[in-house]
Amino acid sequence: MKTRTVYWLPSVWGWLVLLSALLMIASGLLRVAWAVGETVLPLPVFAFQVLLPLAANVSFVWILFLDGQERLYRSAIPVWLGCVFFAVKAFYFVSLLHTVLCLLLYALIAVLYTATVMGFVPTQIYLWPLFSLPMAYHILIEDRQKAGWTFHDWLPELSVLCCMAALLCVSLAMRRRPIEEGSLIRRFGDRNDGRRLRTLSPIFAVSPYIMKTRNTSQNFIEDQFEVTAAERYIAEKRQAGLKGFGILHVVLAAYIRTCARYPGLNRFIAGQRIYSRDRVIEINMTIKKEMTTSSPDTVIKVTYDPADTAEEVFRRFDEKVREVKERPLNSSFDRLAGTFNLVPGLALKGLVALIQAGDYFGLLPRWLTRLSPFHGSLFITSMASLGIPPIYHHLYDFGNVPVFCSMGRKRRVYEVKRDGSVVRRKYIDCNFVTDERIVDGFYYASAVRYLHSLIDDPWQLDRPPETVVQDQL
Repeated sequence: MKTRTVYWLPSVWGWLVLLSALLMIASGLLRVAWAVGETVLPLPVFAFQVLLPLAANVSFVWILFLDGQERLYRSAIPVWLGCVFFAVKAFYFVSLLHTVLCLLLYALIAVLYTATVMGFVPTQIYLWPLFSLPMAYHILIEDRQKAGWTFHDWLPELSVLCCMAALLCVSLAMRRRPIEEGSLIRRFGDRNDGRRLRTLSPIFAVSPYIMKTRNTSQNFIEDQFEVTAAERYIAEKRQAGLKGFGILHVVLAAYIRTCARYPGLNRFIAGQRIYSRDRVIEINMTIKKEMTTSSPDTVIKVTYDPADTAEEVFRRFDEKVREVKERPLNSSFDRLAGTFNLVPGLALKGLVALIQAGDYFGLLPRWLTRLSPFHGSLFITSMASLGIPPIYHHLYDFGNVPVFCSMGRKRRVYEVKRDGSVVRRKYIDCNFVTDERIVDGFYYASAVRYLHSLIDDPWQLDRPPETVVQDQL
């Protein structure tokens, strides 16, 4: 089976990565120090010789720490910015031959680095001389001719050396990770929490630009599940030692199994694009530490795989609930919310706007979207513990949760069978609010029918699915 190489950083805290980041930061600071010391700095020079390299320095460090392990290919963006800066600088050289040779070198750096980090080059060894030899030429030949320069004049030269040394450190730190043919490979346009779907029909590609928000694109589904079989299943699980196993866990396990057959449910919209989480299913739920009106709320997020069984779903969910209820109010989400609460109102408004912009362009760090209750596959709430019917809960315009499920209390209904006899049945009402842009109505209807079949026969959830369907490319 053919393989393709993907490059990554085994640890963003390795000494080579840290050294690269420090050198890039030093390069930017030296460039700023040079600009401050200049008496007259024309706007074009300031834009191309200060702002452009500074943007390359900052974005390189940002990508290094946030995406170095999963999306190192994004570091090609600041490398191209840096090469444009060097290319503009080359036009100021006196020698035409020097200018042409430098332009060829910068083009080679941009192309070869991009091809390497995107996996088209089977080894990163070619990058080592590409960065080290120009550095050696710079230090041993070119810089020796500038012995009489002032310290201020040396600042741009030192900035360039730091930049090249940083790239050399990264090329030494990166490692190859072979990926088997057919496996999904991250590429430009993907997010750290999802893969962009590029083969959808035009109507799906265009709809996020017409229906711009989740609140203006939401549909409401009112449904009910007959739970007689589910109650027998729950009783068996409790006898087997799963204390606390209930209808909520059955519904969750059934929904996760439905995502295995209908992966479109695990899509989301961000930046007017449609993405798939593939095999990462994130379930959010608001819980109280105590069932009192004064008890504070917190949000738990549990991550599942489509192949998880009902027992795995229960254990992971129960562990997260216990973790929150048995500790003081210091969960990761609570600490994050507490930090935001310390920011003054007007500044908080600006901070939220900045986060929304970062989310739109896929620039939020993964640790933040993992904590955020507004990012996930499903937000579920149970009204059964409150003894009230299910509500229709709106979707959040911030974040990317595409489905909100609200479960109501159990109710008993007497129904007349075809033979005229009366039977008592038990139902759980469930209301779904869905983002209609991720899949069409027929897809939702098919998924709901399959969800019903799982709850009618929950013993299916004791076995992993035979296949997990992959979403479109």
